[in-house]
Amino acid sequence: MPKLSRKINLFTDSVIARMSKVAEGCGAINLSEGFPDFPPPKAMLDRLAEVAKEGPHQYSLDNGASNLRRALADYRNSFTGRRPDPETEIVVTCGGTEALMTAMMAIVNPGDKIILFSPFYEAYATDALLCGAEPIYVSLKGDNYTFDGEELEAAFKQRPKAIFICNPSNPCGKVFSKEELLTIASLVEKYDTFAVIDEVYEHIVYEPTEYTYFSTLPGMYERTISCGSLSKTYSITGWRLGYIFASPAVTDAIKKLHVYLTISAPSPLQEAAVTGLEFGLDYYQGLRELYRKKRDFVMKGLDAIGIAHNVPQGAFYMLLDIGSYGYDDDEAFCRDLAEKIGVALVPASTFFKEPVHHLARLQFAVRDETLAEAMHRLEGIHKLKK
Repeated sequence: MPKLSRKINLFTDSVIARMSKVAEGCGAINLSEGFPDFPPPKAMLDRLAEVAKEGPHQYSLDNGASNLRRALADYRNSFTGRRPDPETEIVVTCGGTEALMTAMMAIVNPGDKIILFSPFYEAYATDALLCGAEPIYVSLKGDNYTFDGEELEAAFKQRPKAIFICNPSNPCGKVFSKEELLTIASLVEKYDTFAVIDEVYEHIVYEPTEYTYFSTLPGMYERTISCGSLSKTYSITGWRLGYIFASPAVTDAIKKLHVYLTISAPSPLQEAAVTGLEFGLDYYQGLRELYRKKRDFVMKGLDAIGIAHNVPQGAFYMLLDIGSYGYDDDEAFCRDLAEKIGVALVPASTFFKEPVHHLARLQFAVRDETLAEAMHRLEGIHKLKK
């Protein structure tokens, strides 16, 4: 039998998906993989039921259904004050994952360098390897996960093609301040690079933190490739609807890649998603408050148990300090936690370039009763102490 591609040996399977399988296998509460366990808004489900009868059920245009792209343009204008051209500056993708991959494929040549902040979403490093790119890692340090400006400029001096930023951050919940983003923007311009911004969690930001769209900074509109998703905003991770906002030259390249990878995103789901994009600003305010309450509930529960953690400014993840339990291997700890305590987390070493083995990621995008049961089970975590 012929050998498989050497690329397969460059990376492992997804640790996040691996822990979800562990959770399913042992009946643990899944606080590992980041997806809500509550339904999408009723209006979207009602529209989906109509579409199931009426259609469309065939391919959409390769760059996305026209009405969805128009809705995305209006949506973007509501939050940034600038309406992208639906015909030349928007591409609808099969989820944010494809958006990020096609963005990287469109701008990176084998041997090019890219900057990644560590910790990072695990797919970034894998995407880089598949594209033949060399990541330059810049550490986010301290309780607030801040970067050192000199270290960042040293990375830019290596002439990368792009910097990739997850804002708000998966896995740590950091939201980059406007001042931090201005520092990054000045380096992007100085060293003539792209900025690829993962904005999947743009609407999950907790007061008093404010969110700044990178493309709105001076000189950044043409250099920014904004990758987003409807998955987390509307609790539709299984619908696989993502999108890219970028300049026409970039979207032209992305469309060429996208059509050969997936042809188009699912047409019925694109149609139903238009309903969500037409929600008023009160929907997004309610979303933030929903997740703020969940975050605060989890932090209160962890504090009562005695589990140290960071305080996320956005997204629905936090990092727990598991260093006091005597495990050298964070994945072994997470497996024991799932199998013996009944709660599944993600070993955070998968998100770090540095040798970090004392952290685990918890996601809190689940029903209140699920979180309450998880906190109850975690009261037994001290049984794992070696």
